[in-house]
Amino acid sequence: MKAVIMAGGRGTRIQSIASDIPKPMIPVLGKPVLQYQIENLRRCGFEDIILVTGYLSDPITGYFGDGSGFGVNISYFNEERPMGTAGALHYLRDSLKEDFLLLMGDLMLSVDFERFMKAHRESKAAVTLFVHPNSHPFDSDIIVTDEVGRLEDFTEDKCSEKISSVKGRPQARPVTGVIGKKEPRGEGFYYHNQVNSGIYAFSGEIPELVPEPLEKIDLDRDVIRPLIGKGRVYAYSSSEYVKDMGTPERYAEVTEAVETGLAEHRNLAHRQKCIFLDRDGTVNVEKGFLNNAEGMELLPGAAEALRRVNSSEYLTVIITNQPVIARGECSFEGLDEIMKKFDTLLGREGAYVDGVFYCPHHPDSGFKNEVRQLKFRCRCRKGRPGMILDAAERFNIDLENSWMIGDKTSDVGCGFNAGTHTILLRTGAAGSDGRFELQPDHICADLEEAVALILKGREN
Repeated sequence: MKAVIMAGGRGTRIQSIASDIPKPMIPVLGKPVLQYQIENLRRCGFEDIILVTGYLSDPITGYFGDGSGFGVNISYFNEERPMGTAGALHYLRDSLKEDFLLLMGDLMLSVDFERFMKAHRESKAAVTLFVHPNSHPFDSDIIVTDEVGRLEDFTEDKCSEKISSVKGRPQARPVTGVIGKKEPRGEGFYYHNQVNSGIYAFSGEIPELVPEPLEKIDLDRDVIRPLIGKGRVYAYSSSEYVKDMGTPERYAEVTEAVETGLAEHRNLAHRQKCIFLDRDGTVNVEKGFLNNAEGMELLPGAAEALRRVNSSEYLTVIITNQPVIARGECSFEGLDEIMKKFDTLLGREGAYVDGVFYCPHHPDSGFKNEVRQLKFRCRCRKGRPGMILDAAERFNIDLENSWMIGDKTSDVGCGFNAGTHTILLRTGAAGSDGRFELQPDHICADLEEAVALILKGREN
């Protein structure tokens, strides 16, 4: 398999760290960022790598040579003038006839690229974007897709995401066109925290679509955008470590993540630890059967607690019963609006969750506007473990070393039946539902206390 790395960045925002070498050659713990990428690619079976260089190319070619010292074959395309993020593909089209990977060279990452390429091939996409949540979605490009992961648009005025119809299964929240990061996002505009990472899988037809670069050609605007309306562009959502280290602040964060092993641990080739979270009464204020976005309000301290988890070895996944769907009190679209506000409120505080799973079913009938096909006893309604088991499969989670936190005994039952540790909170229902007699491993006042208990000793 082949990979192309765009390695010609000047790094104007990080010149205080290094101004005499191209950004991909900035060292992290004594090793260039570009070397971390190449080693990651080699582990995943990518042995033929093309480095697109430009500004100060000599340090790159002198360090990596033909790649034999790093277990790969490296060739080079040097841009004598800047061609944008896609122009070089026009001249590489004879070398890229089959599916290939493209990376921006300033990313610190640890990714299971085999898993990513498998998803790209299965979707039969022309382009697949690697997307993920981050701590600053308010200044990032937000990805919006339909219910099966196809990108819909790049414009803010068409960012009405969809939730897929449920056919007896719990649904992970779909990543949902790209909102340009320079476009205004006023109060009342909510979005899912899923951003473009700078990693792409392309079919071999894509270089043929790139015209001769008489001027700079932008990958997103000039190549990917025209394919969206044809349904050829997909998004792949992952919790793995990918971070642009283009500012001194982010460089410091990247260095710490590499030094502590966090970056490598997040690779989905490794078993993950997870903190599963109930939603209502645990992260946001309990307001009965919440059926509109206006009622979404975070609990005090919840975002801070999640920020701590985001910086730890644990993933965070929401596991929530949403019987308002089956009862006919909220549509799938309405639930999606609620979850967009949830993501947006967390994002404003620099926090995020790695995934959301919800159960739309309800076993009892008799509601005025109920959805009959959702009225049955399912495997996913808490305290059954279906949602946790589905999340474990998607994120390669080690359940024995994971936790379920919630304010109801059904949360405790769900975690127990899935094989996780459990914590019952005194927020929200505070265990008053009383449907399960199982005793949690711990009882905590709120999410902050629960997270502090789990992380105790791991941050020292």
